[in-house]
Amino acid sequence: MRAYVLTAPGAGSVQDVPVPEPIPGEVVVDVERAGVCGTDVEFFTGEMAYLHHGHAAYPMRLGHEWCGRVSAVGPEVDPAWLGRRVMGDTMLGDRTCRRCRTGRQHVCERRQEVGIRGGRHGALAEKVAVPAWSLHRLPDTVDEVLGALVEPGGNALRAVQAAQLHPGELVLVTGPGTIGLLVAMFARAAGADVHLLGRSDRSLAFARSLGFEHTWTEDSLPDLPFDAVVEASNAAHLPALALDVVEPAGRVVYIGIAGSPSTLDTRAVLLKDVTVVGILSGSPGLQGTIASYARGEVDPRPLVAATVGLDDVGAVLAGERPDTAGPGPKIHVDPGRS
Repeated sequence: MRAYVLTAPGAGSVQDVPVPEPIPGEVVVDVERAGVCGTDVEFFTGEMAYLHHGHAAYPMRLGHEWCGRVSAVGPEVDPAWLGRRVMGDTMLGDRTCRRCRTGRQHVCERRQEVGIRGGRHGALAEKVAVPAWSLHRLPDTVDEVLGALVEPGGNALRAVQAAQLHPGELVLVTGPGTIGLLVAMFARAAGADVHLLGRSDRSLAFARSLGFEHTWTEDSLPDLPFDAVVEASNAAHLPALALDVVEPAGRVVYIGIAGSPSTLDTRAVLLKDVTVVGILSGSPGLQGTIASYARGEVDPRPLVAATVGLDDVGAVLAGERPDTAGPGPKIHVDPGRS
């Protein structure tokens, strides 16, 4: 089968690789769509921390935002999975440690991460093999575009849940990229008054096109009583800003990650009585995201600017946008597209 293989920083190609065979407990999925994520770009540039901490190594196959149809099942797997449309959890815990046994498999110390960590091949390929227990079934109302947006949506939903928003409360979302806009969509669905902070006129104009009227830059951000702030950018200084602007007894959720350390004054956390939460994974939010998409409460399909084939993945990872791309931040890959 064809798969995109990253062999070194800035170097990768579509290669013919063996078709995966389902081992006991696993299935093989024909990939319908896969999203290109900022994490994939960091692997492409060589900046991803896992490369330097021994959790990942070249060559590797990227792709952790995906959906598809089960085409083969291994021993010990219910054959009813055959033919089902699914997406899968990225985080694959060992299922034996204390964290896994207490429902926190997404932070298992020995976890694999699909397309990211521990040598587990990703979904920028025609097929991907994953454990059957990691699958989530997709209803007919969740098409392939939505299906490949479940994984990032799970992260965003968890961030909104951590913000504990009530109808009418003011929430500031910093960083109007894919995750930030998904957070804004889930927050709006929860009845919050959503404000977005960004840097470029282009990204803020796109946010307004999605119905978010309150868009600001750092220079124009008004002095408002934000009940919660969700920091979804990659800017090292914005975590501190989030703490500065949130109301006393408010909530700050950190889901963005910068390339360099951020500095926070924990005295402000204490003196303002702020609740601070970090979000690593969408795992506990995947089923809720699927349900929200299926009910039409959140529709993130406008975020997808273009869908390309495997042969275009290298250019996308290098920062090129397809000529026909729309204004959204997300690029999808159809492995069956020539």
